[in-house]
Amino acid sequence: MSQSKGSILGATLLVGGTCIGGGMLALPVATGVAGFFPSLAMMLIGWAFMTLTALYLAEASLWMEEGAHVITIASRLLGPIGKVIAWSLYLFIGYASLVAYTAGGGELFSSLINQLFHLAIPESLASVLFVLVFGGVLYLGNVVLGRVNTLLMIGLILAYILLICMGTPYVRLENLKHTSWGSTLLAVPLLLTIFSFQTIVPSLTLYLKQDGRALRLSIVLGTTLALVIYVIWQWLVLGAVLVDGDHGLAAALAMGKPATEFLGIASGNTWLGSIADFFAFFALITSFLGIALGLFDFLADGLRIQRDGVGSLALGILVAVPTLIFALSLEKVFLTALDTSGGIGDSILNGLFPALMVWVGRYHRKFDLNGPKLGGKPVLVFAMLYAIFVLAIELLGKFGVIASLTGG
Repeated sequence: MSQSKGSILGATLLVGGTCIGGGMLALPVATGVAGFFPSLAMMLIGWAFMTLTALYLAEASLWMEEGAHVITIASRLLGPIGKVIAWSLYLFIGYASLVAYTAGGGELFSSLINQLFHLAIPESLASVLFVLVFGGVLYLGNVVLGRVNTLLMIGLILAYILLICMGTPYVRLENLKHTSWGSTLLAVPLLLTIFSFQTIVPSLTLYLKQDGRALRLSIVLGTTLALVIYVIWQWLVLGAVLVDGDHGLAAALAMGKPATEFLGIASGNTWLGSIADFFAFFALITSFLGIALGLFDFLADGLRIQRDGVGSLALGILVAVPTLIFALSLEKVFLTALDTSGGIGDSILNGLFPALMVWVGRYHRKFDLNGPKLGGKPVLVFAMLYAIFVLAIELLGKFGVIASLTGG
């Protein structure tokens, strides 16, 4: 069915909502050992890098016809090998992220239903309901999804403001002074994941009807909104929750739990813990919707399935069923899925590939685009090298090399 043009505000909130999600809940846990100021420095680098590569992907997307997704773009600019890698990594990032959000969302959904209605339901059933209710929004189209996401973002921001206001008295300066610069290497892959939304850039191009200025503006505004919210969030959690102890950030990291689980315990304020649960729930839903939208459109493009009627139903099944199978069968999947998708998936598909596609498009295919071109060859080379650096960190971390070097 034909879609009307979306708004810059809707696109900005889709970008911000996709970034501000499960990655936000994992961020203080993964960076707690390093400390506030080291994590802040690395977060700024991650923000700049992911905004840059998103703008590159937007440039490549605008060279294509309306509706072209990553598969079409990679196939035309990077050839058959690029197409195969794009297929594999996009599916990996999309499903890994959705599995993480479904696992976390199911756990919180079960907890919130119990708090609100005193009704105990299994986490497995809660995960199924989570996917059916919020995945069903995809069937209603991109514009409806954008409006639903806007309402959820309002809920997210209100819960966030309450958290900051109630949590500020529990922030301790001595906690913020803790630093371990060497430990920042362990968190580098996740610091890409927290700004990961590139998988929805082709969907945003369709949403904004190929309006390049609106697309670029919504990307910059969305990632900057995410950055500001992350900085304040880091200040709150790392200032209020100790690194060590049974309910410290190191324990949360070992158990693969989100930061909100221990925020209420650390403060001794049950209301703060409840609001943290609501905030986490909104964060997971907005990220789930953004990633699911990108995967939905990706499969439509790659499998040549129409986005209406039976086609939309088939796409919804392809998104939901594998997600539920893995979310229900894997334990402690939350942090592991997010970290791995960032280190392997984001570094290549959302980091290296956009720079490579723009290089080929600009300097070999001689594609031109009305509007500003971001950086020349030196900036493109820097983007490629940083992507390779993050990939190396992830692979070395899997073999325990980084932990041995940093004493972790």
